[in-house]
This record gives sequence, C-alpha cells and structure tokens, in this order.
Amino acid sequence: MHPSIHAQTNPDKPAVIVAETGETISFGELDKTSNQVAQYFRHKGLKAEDVVAFMLDNDPRYYSLTWGAQRSGLRYVCISSRLTQDETDYILENSGAKLLVVSGNLASAAQALTTQIDRYALGGDVPGYGNWLEAVGAMPTTPIADERCGVDMLYSSGTTGRPKGVRVPLPENPDIAQTNGLLMLAMGLYRFNANSVYLSPAPLYHAAPLRWSMTMHKIGGTVVIMKKFDPEMVLKSMEKYKITCGQFVPTHFVRMLKLPDAVRSAYDLSSLDCAIHAAAPCPIPVKEAMINWWGPVIEEYYAGSEGHGMTFVGSKDWLERKGTVGKAVIGILHICDDDGNEVPPRTEGTVYFESEHVFEYHGDAEKTASAKNKHGWATLGDVGWKDEEGYLYLTDRKSFMIITGGVNVYPQEIENHLVTHPKVQDVAVIGGPHEEMGEEVIAVIQPVSMDDAGDALRDDLIAFAREKLSGVKIPRRIDFMAELPRHDTGKLYKRLLRDQYWEKAKTLA
Repeated sequence: MHPSIHAQTNPDKPAVIVAETGETISFGELDKTSNQVAQYFRHKGLKAEDVVAFMLDNDPRYYSLTWGAQRSGLRYVCISSRLTQDETDYILENSGAKLLVVSGNLASAAQALTTQIDRYALGGDVPGYGNWLEAVGAMPTTPIADERCGVDMLYSSGTTGRPKGVRVPLPENPDIAQTNGLLMLAMGLYRFNANSVYLSPAPLYHAAPLRWSMTMHKIGGTVVIMKKFDPEMVLKSMEKYKITCGQFVPTHFVRMLKLPDAVRSAYDLSSLDCAIHAAAPCPIPVKEAMINWWGPVIEEYYAGSEGHGMTFVGSKDWLERKGTVGKAVIGILHICDDDGNEVPPRTEGTVYFESEHVFEYHGDAEKTASAKNKHGWATLGDVGWKDEEGYLYLTDRKSFMIITGGVNVYPQEIENHLVTHPKVQDVAVIGGPHEEMGEEVIAVIQPVSMDDAGDALRDDLIAFAREKLSGVKIPRRIDFMAELPRHDTGKLYKRLLRDQYWEKAKTLA
C-alpha cells in the first residue's frame, strides 16, 4: 500500500487539505511532486542510506518531500522549527544530512545556521538558499529507476538534554509499498480505511503526526493538517471536513475543555470514530471529561520514536482501569528494578519492552547501551507498574523525579491534579534547590489569565492541592509564567525550567 497506488486508482481524491484555508493536494499531484523530489535527490547524487533534512512549518508540500525521500531509500530528518540555532546545527551535523529544505518564513533562523550543506528554501526567498520549487520543477514526474523504501530518522525534542536521533535499519525488502506494524495497527485497532479523514493538529516534524498521517496516505485516506493548533478550529474542522479520526495530546484536550460551553456545543462532531492521544500523561479527570463529551472514541497508546514497544487502551477498558495506558500490542512489557530484575505486579520500576526491533541513537553508542538492561530489553526512561492482567500504569519519567528530604516525589501526579483547577491553563512541577531538604517541590503555573497571578491564586492552589495530595507532594513554592516552554507536541521542556532555578541558586550562593 502506497500513495502512488492510490494516485493510479483515484488521482483526484484529496490526499492533503489545509484546515484553515482549504488548500488541497490530490493523490495524483502528490505522486507527481514526490517523483520530482526523488528525481532531484538522484540528480544531486544522493543514494540509498543518505540523509536529507527538512525544517518546515505545517505545509501541504511537506509530504512531497517525505514521500520523495521514502521512495528514494533515503533517511529523512524532520527538524522542529522551534529549536535554537545551536540545536539545529547539532542535528544537521550529527545526522550527516547532505541536503536541507526550510520554510521561507523561517528565514532568520535559516540564515543563522552554520552547518555547510546544500540548502534550499520552500515558499519564500532566503539569502544563501536555493529556490526549492524551481530546482525540482524541472525534474521528470515519473518514478526514479531504482526506487527503494527509505525511513525517517527523527530526533527527540531535547526535553532532558541534546536531541538524539533514532536510527533504524532500512527495510531489507526494498518495496516502497510494503506493509509495516503501524499500518496493521492503524487498520486494526484504529479502524483506518480509505474513507477515513484524519485530522493532524500538531507539527509534522514530530514522530506521531508524521508517521500516522503518512500511514493514512498508504491506506488511501485524506489527511487534514492544521497550520497551528487552535481549540475552536479543531471543532470547526471536525464539522467542516467530517473528520473520522485524529491525533491529539493532553494539552489539546485541556484547552478544548476550557472553551465556553456554548462553543463546545456549537459543532457537529458526529463523524468522529477515533481520537488517538499519546506523547504525554493525560490527567484522569481530563480524559473522563473528553469521553463524556466525545463519547467512547478516545484511544490511547504509549510508545516512543524508537518503535521498540507500544501499549494500547480503548475507552471501555480505560474506564474500567482509570489511569492505565493499556496492554502491550508491540513487544513484551516488563517492569524492572535498578538491577534489571523483573518485579511483581503492582510494584513500581523502570518500564522496558522486549522486542526484536533494532534501533540505535545515532552517533551515541553510550546512550544506546544505557537504554538497555542486561536482558537486552529497551526503555524510554519511564517509571511505572503493571497489574495482574498486564495493563501498564505510568508514574513519571525517572529523570523528573524529585528527592525531597529523602522521599521520592514524581511530578506527574501533582501536575495532573493542579491542571484541573479552573484558573490553570498549564502547569509544570520541578525540583528546586533547598538547603535542608535537598530539593523542594516547585509548581510553575500558567494561569488562564495572568491577571489572576498572585497570592490569592497561590493560596487557592495550595488548598486545592491539599484536597488530593499528601503533604510531601504539596508545592512549597508556586511561581507564575505567561507561557510554559512546552513543545508543540505536548512535551514540556522541564530541563529548561529546572536549570533556571538551579543556576539562580548557584549565582546567589
């Protein structure tokens, strides 16, 4: 299954629609433009296993690039447009990319890059960059003679350190239309089919939106992309385009739930059959509210870009086991202690998956080795436990743990409670330096309105926290920010927040 096949059978069907504007690219057009991209890659001497990089905003032409790379046997690196110059240069150098395409409206960021590479701008002029559309426009629209299946090589968002690239082997089978595990899951668990209309409100440079939307193209369904997430625009798009499925993160849910009741009830969402969420923990009250609103169509999974394991849970099973992220559908789930020994059910430990899937962190053998235990099972660094039936419950990331007075405190539980306060838009809980306790629990709050930031809201939040949390988990300090440094994919840059507090403590020492 491949979009090129659907281009032959249904060339005029929309492959991509831009939610805000209605701009459309058909399967026929996608096939022709991705062929031109592949032709240009070969024209530039790029061959199978070579690396290309794209730093683009959500643009329907994104898929011409990714499918062009996929049918050329290349590794394609999709870079966040929100990274710093240093982080972007690091990814370009670390990945060994030989060609870069950037959005024209990212001119200032593009000009700041120092990596010497073949560079092009799409949708605007950038000094020092070639015109991408002119370059590929002269290429044939026919397939290259040596098509071969390529893969993405995506980098983490760098929430706990340098971004790391997940490198997997190219498939032994060169067929560009071959099936894979994600395709089978999409058609099975999530009921994707050629009549599906998939909404992607998140940036395409992230693993989930990119891979799921390209999987929809393989099946022959239509992808509706949003240039930028807006809670009401999601609802408008669902009604306008008769969305059947979509992918979200918990912060999307929180922002939609905080829309006025009149707005939430104004749109017809009856076409929706599957709303997938992942990428970050979802507070139980938030998920309960979404199921009450959208119905039992909320589907959750836990996985990483590494692809070595995945869990799944539908609404029915989740309502019977609130808080679970499901049972393993890829790999075998294990919970282990610090020595790599498996622990009994309902005992916390590091989450591992046993799998034949092979991956490495590109150029970092030490990081690759540290992700595996003595059995060869791999972890993303999360802590959790599973019940007797094998359902996984996540506690938090191990690196986010706060040790205060010798007691381990995981921020996730505190965040999940505080974010349900009606005056809280977003929250991050971190450990800050404390002379006596080692670390203290700090809650950094993004209020719905900064006019509410002050002592009255602090007191209210402390009282609110005491309703559900034990004493050691009550924030000892509450600060306010107009906007938390959260990635568009929903991940929080806790490292940046935590570093601010620890660096300030060093300065004052």
